[in-house]
Amino acid sequence: MVPERFTAKEQKILSGHFSNTDKGIFVLTTPRQVDRGALMSRYSRTTKGMRQVFLDEFLSDAQRGEKFYDRVLAEYGDDSVAELGGAQIAIEGLSNIAVKTIQDRRIGLSYLEKSSRYVTWNKKDDNDEYLFYREPDIMASKHADTYIDSCNASFDAYSAAVEPMIQHIRQKYPKSTYVFRDSTDGAEKPYDCLKKETDIASADKVYNGSTKAKALDILRGLLPASTLTNVGITGNGRAFEYLLAVLGSSSLKEDQEIGSNIRHELDGTMGAFLKRTDGKYGSEMRAYLADLRQIARTAPLKNTATDKIGLWGKKTRNSKDGWRTILVESDTESMAIDKIVASAMYENADGMSYSDVLRHVRGMTRAQKTKILDGFVRTRSNRRHKPPRAYESTQYTFDLCHNFGMFRDMHRHRMLTMHRQLLSTRHGYEIPSDVVQIGMESAYREALDGARHAYDEMAKKYPRQAQYVVNFAYNYPYVIRMSLREACHMIELRTIPQGHADYRRASKQMFLQIQKRHPDLCRIIKFADLKAYDLERFESEKRTAEKKRKM
Repeated sequence: MVPERFTAKEQKILSGHFSNTDKGIFVLTTPRQVDRGALMSRYSRTTKGMRQVFLDEFLSDAQRGEKFYDRVLAEYGDDSVAELGGAQIAIEGLSNIAVKTIQDRRIGLSYLEKSSRYVTWNKKDDNDEYLFYREPDIMASKHADTYIDSCNASFDAYSAAVEPMIQHIRQKYPKSTYVFRDSTDGAEKPYDCLKKETDIASADKVYNGSTKAKALDILRGLLPASTLTNVGITGNGRAFEYLLAVLGSSSLKEDQEIGSNIRHELDGTMGAFLKRTDGKYGSEMRAYLADLRQIARTAPLKNTATDKIGLWGKKTRNSKDGWRTILVESDTESMAIDKIVASAMYENADGMSYSDVLRHVRGMTRAQKTKILDGFVRTRSNRRHKPPRAYESTQYTFDLCHNFGMFRDMHRHRMLTMHRQLLSTRHGYEIPSDVVQIGMESAYREALDGARHAYDEMAKKYPRQAQYVVNFAYNYPYVIRMSLREACHMIELRTIPQGHADYRRASKQMFLQIQKRHPDLCRIIKFADLKAYDLERFESEKRTAEKKRKM
């Protein structure tokens, strides 16, 4: 590549807007977001280089970026142009209902959310009140006291259990039974054999962190969905535009308020990318999304579930019947193998059509196909080596019902299709055995049953608003449809030793059902860890401590 040549004066100007002035690869550093996006878009419609476009068309016109976007978006409706602007935004003090609505947006946005295993969630504000969302419609109704009392009771139970649970976990898994790194010789040694103060301090930190995480993992089921959290979002203009439409079309006041505030805060950095949200385009999109929900809501549906399946009714409450992990739909293995092998061979098919390749594959012997699959399996040496895209050719549909706390983790996967229902108390809950062992079963049950009574009272008139009072421990129905490639990623990630016990359990169940359905293909999922662990975070905390020590 031959870079453009600029005069010394031009180079001085350009140096404030580009990472270099003499190479064919450079980074845009011009301060204004709108100019970076407009330059990228203008770049596709000119024979000039980007730096020359900047000198000729942007340098003398401070409003060039806005004008360009007004013309392209308004006149041509070029949606992809809106992807050229990006932003990072933090949202603090939103509920676990609202954050799931936001995270339903899979494409164009990335999220980092406050953890429930590293942070104790029993803090109070300056008014000595727990940090949970006071839903406006409920607070203006006769149910306000019921709502507040239920959420407070859940937080009281959580707060009362934190220290006893931490002490219980440390007694159950004593420090003396674990080995730690000795910096003098690099060997793994029992805690009592460590001599250096720095090694003892590091071991204490590893042990205390992993035991606290275990305790908080167990207790998070007590938290109500109204619990306030924080989330950071990185995204492009097009994705934010759609998010604003979704939030604006919601029947929940919290969603609407968050959408309005996001729009206001993004005005200063990427407002030009979001102008359509305020006009006819935005109002039509919000109405469309609301209509979609209404159409699905009015479709006739007869419930034929039975107590044996454990989906509905009083028999499912306070029992394990609500939990389910069921593979309900997939190809036959022979069909799936043909699709994957054909997709893999197509990339080197020298002009053949896919239908011709598929026909050829169907005529191959099983041994010939297996040889190709063996090669894919053999070359994967760790879980970060993703299977080839050919493994996206076959799909699995899982009918799932897991506790809401666990769902929050599974919900983060984006390369799949997910359908979910409203959060409710219909599907029961499980009481962790450790809660029973510390003598707090009654308090746990009282908090969750109180939430159920509050939910039942409010849901008749306010089914969406009543979600806020439901605890993380309640089972929650959802459907996941994903390719084998994504299943490989999800199962291997969610069975790692440091993972939460609940999603490790569900992921193991998913793996075993795929393995039973597709035993030959399932070999690509090489790094599913089916072992049981006491302190899930222990080895991970040790590795982190060792990295910090070396640094």
